[in-house]
Amino acid sequence: MRWSRSKVSNRQAPAWLTEWEYAHRGLHGDGVPENSLQGARLAIERGMGIECDTQRSADDHPMVFHDWDLKRLTGLQGDFGGRAADELRAYRYLESNEHIASLKDLLALIGGRVPLLIEIKSKRGYHVERSCAIVKQALEAYSGNHAVMSFDPRVARWFRRNSPETCAGLVMREDEHGQTQKLWQRRLALWFAKPDFLAYHIAALPNPWVRGLRAGGLPILTWTVNSPEKRARALEHADAPISEGAGLA
Repeated sequence: MRWSRSKVSNRQAPAWLTEWEYAHRGLHGDGVPENSLQGARLAIERGMGIECDTQRSADDHPMVFHDWDLKRLTGLQGDFGGRAADELRAYRYLESNEHIASLKDLLALIGGRVPLLIEIKSKRGYHVERSCAIVKQALEAYSGNHAVMSFDPRVARWFRRNSPETCAGLVMREDEHGQTQKLWQRRLALWFAKPDFLAYHIAALPNPWVRGLRAGGLPILTWTVNSPEKRARALEHADAPISEGAGLA
């Protein structure tokens, strides 16, 4: 079955979306923490777009951080979302002088020089709509190219209804870690979200369903491109890679 773009979204994704390669969680590695301002600086210097993760602090500020707990990245115990923004910004990453950044910190650093993909984190029972609202608020004064995306189809749906000028995508994977292992689940998530683009797991490419969506005009980004083999596959079967490590050009 070949899907036309009209069955997904009636909005046109911006041209810049597929004109860049994106540094996954910033250009991290070799002592540079993921999602850090240092990683963002290095990506900008290399002429790459940036992909980052956001979740909200206890006092409702969007913070740039991947994990739900602090242990892996800071060595501290506790739930990330249980801390206020000022407290989180005081924490340093392990073996680094870099501190956790807020989304506003990251936007100020980028200043429109490269595009930004903002993944909004979600999980079962999480009030993701509140996260959408505070990310939207942080972006109101920002004029640089940016898009939001999430595994949670409620995110693209929320932005389509509440911030239609914001490019919004759906992140998807098919393995045991995802919530869309079955094709009917993927179709349902796509129908609910009506995203402007998909960010699809490289391990699940190529496949006929995504090939049909791409042929119908839906932009396909792919992650995490971290080897030469995955890079070659991404360049053939997607429109823009989200890369790190050995997958970088």
